[in-house]
Amino acid sequence: WSQVVSEAEKIVGYPTSFMSLRCLLSDELSNIAMQVRKLVGTKHPLLDTARGFVYDSRNNLQMRGLVILLISKAAGPSTAELSFQHDMVSGIYSSQRSLAEITELIHTAFLVHRGIVNIGELKSCDGPLKDMQFGNKMAVLSGDFLLANACTSLAQLQNTKVVELISSAIGDLVQGIYYENSKSSEENCLTDDIGISRWKEQVFLSHSALLAKSCQAAMELAKHSAEIQDMAFQYGKHMSMSHKLHSDLQPFVRESSSDTIAFSLNSAPAILHQEFHGRETWLKEIREVKHCL
Repeated sequence: WSQVVSEAEKIVGYPTSFMSLRCLLSDELSNIAMQVRKLVGTKHPLLDTARGFVYDSRNNLQMRGLVILLISKAAGPSTAELSFQHDMVSGIYSSQRSLAEITELIHTAFLVHRGIVNIGELKSCDGPLKDMQFGNKMAVLSGDFLLANACTSLAQLQNTKVVELISSAIGDLVQGIYYENSKSSEENCLTDDIGISRWKEQVFLSHSALLAKSCQAAMELAKHSAEIQDMAFQYGKHMSMSHKLHSDLQPFVRESSSDTIAFSLNSAPAILHQEFHGRETWLKEIREVKHCL
């Protein structure tokens, strides 16, 4: 996988592993990092998120930006933009590179915000209450800081349609995460009969909207037609959904018992199994399993 990422970075002529470096090395975020050190020794998820910025063994933190650069490179300039090729580096406009960075900043901001813990569900082993409360404050403030930087850079692109697309993607993310959080207490309970079509809608909001609309925005920045913009949107959407499908499948295919992968009755395999066998048969199977446990 590392080799694939390396080859892709060579194609776009840009080390995406350093895509957010300018923001992450700013004085403001350096001060935040110093404050986060106070959480060492606790189980606050903000610590794991911070470690992921420095070292990510799966090389997946910057994938959204890399996909945007690759699709920009593949599409090239439109016939309407041929006179502006002097602004291109390795076949990609500087505005498209900025968009890739903006997308990564938005994704990172929401990763940080997802690190907020429910104080009411904490255990004594998680860490002192005051430290966990402090961690929540840092997650909110640092996530807001990243999001504000992304919005500032977005405005500097001076493209109304791109601003509208990315702003709507942020709204979709908020709506999707709100739904996820409202269902989090039901992970081990019987869920609503949402069906695979509803699953697609929910996954689009929380996982696919940002990449799909960013890919479309990249085509808009190159002045491509509405048809090509829609093709880019669909590509980003289905790539994100395939990644989520792969993630949902892992608890069923991992052989190592040491891997602690969260299982959800709202995952795609569980929902497809329910649709195939019927709601009543599925409920009966769940009750039998619970009885055995």
